[in-house]
Amino acid sequence: MTAPEEPTPDPGPADDPAVAEPVGDDSPVAVGGKRRKEKAPKSALTSALEWVLVIGGAVLLAVIVKAVLLQAFYIPSASMYPTLKEGDRVLVNKLSYKLHDVNRGDVVVFERPPSETTTAIPDLIKRVVGLPGEQVVIENGHVYIDGQLLDEPYLPDGVTTSADNAVLKCTRAEPCDVPEGEVWVMGDNRNDSKDSRYFGPIDEDTIVGRAFIVVWPLNRIGML
Repeated sequence: MTAPEEPTPDPGPADDPAVAEPVGDDSPVAVGGKRRKEKAPKSALTSALEWVLVIGGAVLLAVIVKAVLLQAFYIPSASMYPTLKEGDRVLVNKLSYKLHDVNRGDVVVFERPPSETTTAIPDLIKRVVGLPGEQVVIENGHVYIDGQLLDEPYLPDGVTTSADNAVLKCTRAEPCDVPEGEVWVMGDNRNDSKDSRYFGPIDEDTIVGRAFIVVWPLNRIGML
């Protein structure tokens, strides 16, 4: 009598050469029967270098933006009140006048005229009132450009313009000429602004850029 055959054991995964052996958490990961080496952790030096590069890149970008595109300016006086108040901070677009001409009504930051030796502030901010080739006359509390009354909606009701105490009177008999390549600027606070009535028109090349938004304080944020 023939003895019954022993049942053949079913090979499990550990016996199957085509199946990867299970690995622990700290073992190399097995893929397709091959082991993959675990990445070495970053050294402290490598991480530090990465942060130096990131911070350095951010600083470089900020310098480039300030040099050619945007710059923040602090308002130190009330000469542009109520449009700008003392302590406001504005952003200035330094590319504006590389793309188009200066426009009447623009609020511009410009280099302090050499004749203004009474202040150490390097840049001033005023509004463009007269354009190249025009004549400015100040009469009866108003500004006239080439004989036409200038509409100034940015001035509060009741504000008048006078040149009685200014160096340049800009009368009808002796109007103030704005040469080509220059503009006439004035502060919105006409009774407390030392502007073109005192130092004359400014060269367009001295304009740093156009102020277009108040960014500080938060309750003053708004376009100009």
